[in-house]
Amino acid sequence: MDPEPSDNSSSHLTSGDQHDDKTGLDRLVFFSDAVFAIAITLLVLDIRLPAGFEYQDNTQLFASLVESWQKHLAYLISFLVIGMVWSSHHRKFRYIKRYDRTLITLNILLLMVVAYIPFPSSLLSENANRTATIFYALTIMLIGLIMVGLWWYATWKNRLINPDMSPFEKRIEILNPILTVIVFALSIGIAIIDPSLARLSWLLLLPVILFVSHRLAERTQLFYKN
Repeated sequence: MDPEPSDNSSSHLTSGDQHDDKTGLDRLVFFSDAVFAIAITLLVLDIRLPAGFEYQDNTQLFASLVESWQKHLAYLISFLVIGMVWSSHHRKFRYIKRYDRTLITLNILLLMVVAYIPFPSSLLSENANRTATIFYALTIMLIGLIMVGLWWYATWKNRLINPDMSPFEKRIEILNPILTVIVFALSIGIAIIDPSLARLSWLLLLPVILFVSHRLAERTQLFYKN
C-alpha cells in the first residue's frame, strides 16, 4: 500500500485555525513595527514655524520657537504614547507563540488606531482646546481597550501563549493598558475644567505604568499565595 501523502501546508497548524510557524508570526510583528515607525515619524511633520521665519533676526526667531511650544508638547506626548504602546506590543508578542485570524484582526484594529494618532496630535498642536484634548484622550483610550482585548484573547486558557508563562507576567501585561485607559479617562474630566492641566496629566503615564502596575501585580500575587 502506498504511503499517504503528507500535507506540509498543515505542519504548523495547531488547533482550529491557530498557527505556530515562526515565519508567519515574525511577519505579523515586522508589519506592526513598520506601522509604529511610520506613525511616530509622521509626528514631527506638525512642527513648523510660520512662513518667513528664515528672514527673522535672532530675537524674532527665538520668539517664534517659544511660541511653538504647544506643537513641541504635542510631539513629546504623542512620541511617548506611541513608544509606550510599541513597547507594550513588543513585550506581549514575545510571549505570544501562536496566532490565528482573531489575533490578526485585533492587531490590525490596534495598528489602525496607532496610525491615526498623528491626526489628533496635529489637532492638539494647532488648537489645544477642550475638544481637541478630549478627542486625543479618547483616541488613546481606544488603543488601550484594544490592547486589553488582544491580550485577554491571547492569554485566555493559554490560547496563544506559552503555558509556562507566570500569572505575575500575565497580570503586568494587562494592567499596563488598563492603567493607560484610566489615566486618559481621568484626564477627560480634568479637561472639562482645564485642558492644559489635562495634557500635563498625561505625562504621569510613564511613572504610573512603571510603578503602579508592578505594585498591583505584586499585591495580587501575594493575595493568591495567601
